[in-house]
Amino acid sequence: MNMVKRKRRLPRLSGRIWLLVVIWVVCLLYLLFQGGKTSVMLLSMVTLLIVYLCIVGLSGVRRVQGSRQLSQGSEFGELLHAGDQVHVKLSLSIPGFLPLPYVIVREVLKRHTGESWSFEDSVIPSLKGGGQLTFQTPALERGSYHFEETECVSEDIFGLLEHKGSLNARGEFRVLPRTVFIPYWQMNDRRSRMSGPQTVQTRTRRETTQINGVRDYVYGDRFSRIHWNATARTGSWKSKEFEHETVPKTMLVLDVHMKHYVNAEQFELAVSSTASLLEYGGRERMGVGLCTAGEKGTVFQPSEQTMERQRMMHHLVDIHTTSQGSLKSAIESSVRQFPQGCYFILISPLNDYQAMELLRWADTRGMTPCHVYIGEGSAEGEAEEWMSMLRARGIKGYDVESLEELPAVMGGGTL
Repeated sequence: MNMVKRKRRLPRLSGRIWLLVVIWVVCLLYLLFQGGKTSVMLLSMVTLLIVYLCIVGLSGVRRVQGSRQLSQGSEFGELLHAGDQVHVKLSLSIPGFLPLPYVIVREVLKRHTGESWSFEDSVIPSLKGGGQLTFQTPALERGSYHFEETECVSEDIFGLLEHKGSLNARGEFRVLPRTVFIPYWQMNDRRSRMSGPQTVQTRTRRETTQINGVRDYVYGDRFSRIHWNATARTGSWKSKEFEHETVPKTMLVLDVHMKHYVNAEQFELAVSSTASLLEYGGRERMGVGLCTAGEKGTVFQPSEQTMERQRMMHHLVDIHTTSQGSLKSAIESSVRQFPQGCYFILISPLNDYQAMELLRWADTRGMTPCHVYIGEGSAEGEAEEWMSMLRARGIKGYDVESLEELPAVMGGGTL
């Protein structure tokens, strides 16, 4: 479509230039053969007009420069999550001393999936050639985004010729998956009557008597926890930080096979559920790892470090479904990187023999299987039947119909 437009514009642009040349030649001939003040005035006016158009074409919008700033709301440098909007501020600098009536700015924002959004607005440059364009993107879903080359279009003050310029103002950002706050994961409570027989971990890990460091005083800390030396040295209240008991690691296994999902929304729910569980593990200081099972398995070892958790979150930004390979083969090729005796949390919409066989296989490997069933789009009663089947085999299961239900489902409650 763009190529067709360019082919139509080139003859029109050349025709206007030739028309100016013909007018100038006619005025010159008129001066040579007729003479007089009128012919001199006409030739001078046409010559000045052509000189002006040449200067505008060579030093105006064709040499435009600029920079871009991205922000979420009023703060710069914040992490973006799905559903957020980005505020874009584009600053332009047009060299030259001749004024321009306006500049049309065309922007294209592209997502890693190939989707794109176009923005177009006009800017009236100042006498010094400066201008600023501010706009806001729509609510964005997870993914990597970048702005393509910015196109600037302007005309001279007479509207005779159109001039184009482009600038490459870098603008790249990433949008993290949509998440929801999970206050409590029922699987971590061995005192819960709803917990499966595989549950061996308390909701929060108990502290040992081994001091691990010093932290800021929190209202409610016991008097015996106060670290007097650190308090006297820093001038602010400090408390002792104790090490926690060692607990089994947790591996979140995300199914990314296209044929297992009804639509893209169901896959996004699976990714958002995984990201929410990662955030929960970070808050509770659990060793949580990630495995995305596609054509081959990509494994991140369980870790309590913030940097490792951020690596997993950024991996989920670019993840997409695949039609290659199988779920079991991808997991089997990666099982050597799984910690022994870990929790095996399968996040998938599968509810057939393939899922049951995979959960049993994890059990035979010494892992504790659990299924986070992405039930959005499933038939009525299908999820309940699958949960009953899992309970009959002593496997914990969670039926997630929407992201808003996730906290209640993981906590054992109902909406």
